[in-house]
Amino acid sequence: MFNVCTNCGLIHEEYIFDESGLLVCATCGERRPFRRLPLLMIGGPAGAGKSAVGALLLGELTEAVLIESDLLWRREFNTPDDGYYNYFRLWLRLAGNISQSSHPVALFGAGFAVPHNIEPLPERRFFNAVHYLGLTCDDEALAARLRARPSWRNSSDELVAAHVKLNHWLKENAATTSPPVTLIDTTHATVEQTAALVASWIRERADTTYSC
Repeated sequence: MFNVCTNCGLIHEEYIFDESGLLVCATCGERRPFRRLPLLMIGGPAGAGKSAVGALLLGELTEAVLIESDLLWRREFNTPDDGYYNYFRLWLRLAGNISQSSHPVALFGAGFAVPHNIEPLPERRFFNAVHYLGLTCDDEALAARLRARPSWRNSSDELVAAHVKLNHWLKENAATTSPPVTLIDTTHATVEQTAALVASWIRERADTTYSC
């Protein structure tokens, strides 16, 4: 939508905002309004409860557009060496477009609770704030949940180890990342209890006052 200048018609990926918050075309200088809303990131390891919570909140929580990020995942996005750069850029572009309809976006996905995956990206400037929430649980509970999944979900030892590692990383680093990550421990909570906490967190941050 906003990659194409309405004046000169050129496509570009240089996202420049002037001091008043208008989006500026890098080629011709055309300025136009742009809604910069909060972006809400709900992440954490597989098995911590993200998908179950998101499914429970769909149709119930109307303050934000809730999206499960796995729907765009493809094999070519599996690039851990560059921090899944193209995958996260694609999602920020999509969320920025949705925000132009005056609705903030809440994305649910494993790596979305890791600020260094998001903060350096060019599209980060589409949002006036990005808030991070991580769902975690005890390592033993996480491993048990993953191994209890049906075989088609491929909960191999390698996958379990990778998500236990992410679980550790969040618990050890959430307070010191920039910005910090809010954590919810789901070890002993029901899906309904966790969903209520996530809904409250989203509602507190889904301010539709925007920079334009």
